Amino acid sequence: MGLYVGKLIAKLYGQQEVRILMLGLDAAGKTTTLYRLKLGEVVTTIPTIGFNVETIEYKNVKFTSWDVGGRDKARPLWRHYYPNTDAIIFVLDSNDRERLPEMRQEIGTYLQEDELRDSLFLILANKQDMPNALPPDVIKEKLELDTLLRGRQWHLQPASAKEGHGLYGGLDWLAAKLASKEAHKYVTQSVVEAKTDAEALTKSNPIKSLVRYFKSWFGNVGQATAT
Repeated sequence: MGLYVGKLIAKLYGQQEVRILMLGLDAAGKTTTLYRLKLGEVVTTIPTIGFNVETIEYKNVKFTSWDVGGRDKARPLWRHYYPNTDAIIFVLDSNDRERLPEMRQEIGTYLQEDELRDSLFLILANKQDMPNALPPDVIKEKLELDTLLRGRQWHLQPASAKEGHGLYGGLDWLAAKLASKEAHKYVTQSVVEAKTDAEALTKSNPIKSLVRYFKSWFGNVGQATAT
């Protein structure tokens, strides 16, 4: 048991490597968000054609983040990035009221993908620094997130990639959920392994087998005597 506890502690406090897919409509600020997290500063960006990939280390988690272009023609290609994705970061433009139905439709599309059924969902309500930005509670209501994401682990985080506000709050949520998920997975696996080891030990231990034989034999003798 001590061995399994030790391994669990190592899992919890060792570095965890995860795969993050950063999606969203075009001009939502995905690339700006990615490089704000990577470099800690705003960089000049152009519309992404294809993808950008960067590794971001935060606390005890190493995020490999894929920023995929959000233009209409690029979206059908998103599914090629779905396998082995631990979490989706959906970046939306809080100032873009007209495209809210399109945002909702895209999120709904991800939820139908079998390869994303266990993925966490972090929704970054970006551009909160803009004067006409919708507040998070209004975005939540307009996108009907409680209904849309029912049964999934998700979080709506107000943020400004330009100012750097809110981004690490989102990563804090992701890191905590990923650690909890990994711990649960490892405990379940350890219990199964311990049970298997115990069964194998019992089968391979001749002394225990002999004890079981005599218990069975004496039990049969006792029953015969009673009759």
